[in-house]
Amino acid sequence: MSSSHQSLSQLPDNLPDAGPFRFGIVVADWNSHITGELLQGALDALAKAGANQSQVETVHVPGSFELSAGATLLAKQEKYDAIICLGCVIQGETKHFDFICQAVANGLT
Repeated sequence: MSSSHQSLSQLPDNLPDAGPFRFGIVVADWNSHITGELLQGALDALAKAGANQSQVETVHVPGSFELSAGATLLAKQEKYDAIICLGCVIQGETKHFDFICQAVANGLT
């Protein structure tokens, strides 16, 4: 289990060069205390790999369910080499978790 401000993985020093590429990031605003940290981690990793801010566009969507719609909008622009999707669904006592995760997985694939 993760805790606040603690990385669960270390980035290698020899990341591939991100310099020549453009990246789109779609981030869910629901559970923003988690997705905000995920976004910062993605931005830090891209910067470490040599991408500058002008190569990265971030789009916010309301929740994880909308990640696939956001990714589709970015993909239709045909200007990104990679699209990164960040969301968080917290499992509770209902089937909501299963439905949302299945829909997101299907939508993104």
